Amino acid sequence: MDTSELVVWSAMMGGLATLAAFALADALIRRRIASWRAFVFVALTGTVCLLLTGLNRVLLPELPLHLLHVLQNSLGLLAGALALSYLGLWMGRAAEDTVVRLSVQLGTLVLLVAAGVMAVLTLRAEPEDWHRLMAITATINALAILPPTIAALRAVAMGDRLAWGIVGATGMLAFMVAGLYARALHVPDLGLTVWIVTALSTVAFFMLGTYLGLRRDRANRQLERLANLAQGADPATGLPQRSMLLSKVDDAIWRSARMSQECTVICLHLQNLYELAEIAGHHADQQILSAMSARIRRAVGFRHVVGLYHPRCFVVVISTYAQTRLVEKTMQRLHYLMGKPLQVRGLDDALHTFVPRFGFGMVAVTPDNADPAKLIDQAERLSLEPRGA
Repeated sequence: MDTSELVVWSAMMGGLATLAAFALADALIRRRIASWRAFVFVALTGTVCLLLTGLNRVLLPELPLHLLHVLQNSLGLLAGALALSYLGLWMGRAAEDTVVRLSVQLGTLVLLVAAGVMAVLTLRAEPEDWHRLMAITATINALAILPPTIAALRAVAMGDRLAWGIVGATGMLAFMVAGLYARALHVPDLGLTVWIVTALSTVAFFMLGTYLGLRRDRANRQLERLANLAQGADPATGLPQRSMLLSKVDDAIWRSARMSQECTVICLHLQNLYELAEIAGHHADQQILSAMSARIRRAVGFRHVVGLYHPRCFVVVISTYAQTRLVEKTMQRLHYLMGKPLQVRGLDDALHTFVPRFGFGMVAVTPDNADPAKLIDQAERLSLEPRGA
């Protein structure tokens, strides 16, 4: 391997290592199964690329030659099976279609069996047979591009426009497989341009796959949010309400009691929510609710429960060892943030100034009044009293 080729493969592996590092960081921070899947796929496929390019001789000079050929003939097929199984999950309901399901499931099964068979054959083969077995592996991997292409085209026909990205990714995968196995098979008369195209196709394949995964994950989280709205969250603010709110308050009280913490339920009654309805339109209250919920969450943080008892009444549950000091600071932040004027855009695109008027009511939780509904009702009554304004 000359210097220019070494630079090309090193740059390619550097890009893959960066993607793997980001995937690992995302998995450790978000702790989502999808993030761990992404890391495993990038790490496994990146290892295959390392072995096929010959960089292992630089990074892993002591790796036995027989073991190298076993890994080359099995890991690539295993990575293909993993990618196909992930594709089935990515397609979601489209995978229920017969063509998509058979393409994904049969392709995954065939690649898994092929990976095991090629590993066993390579273990038992003589050195003079290694090149022929590598050619067989390359052929299987080339044919393995057909199932995801068929599944993606079928998904596009069923209305999944994002599946066009999978079609593009399979095209890049074709260049990647052809170039990497040509390098592993030492095909003659291939210049530096071929290796550059292979490296670019490999990095582009992983980047496009990452982008498509993020797009679909964002769409799935949006669907989860909408599903939660149907189960009891407010559509304007996303805050829990009704039975969902009572359940979260009850959980917060139970956790506080279990950890011997003190707990306080606060109600914030927004008295003039509909003040601008006539001049700014009936959608103004939705803008006000969204802004007020953001201010409350900013003042309280994400550890404590924030909900909407009804459109005029926000609920906050604070649990802490140092209750008095934290509640006082929280109340100060709430007074400051909620009291600031708000610009509301009317139907005629004119800006209207909304100055919130609100009242506070606080109730300390004790074993005698641990009923969530009664606590909220009591705090709301206090927020409606003149001294609570």
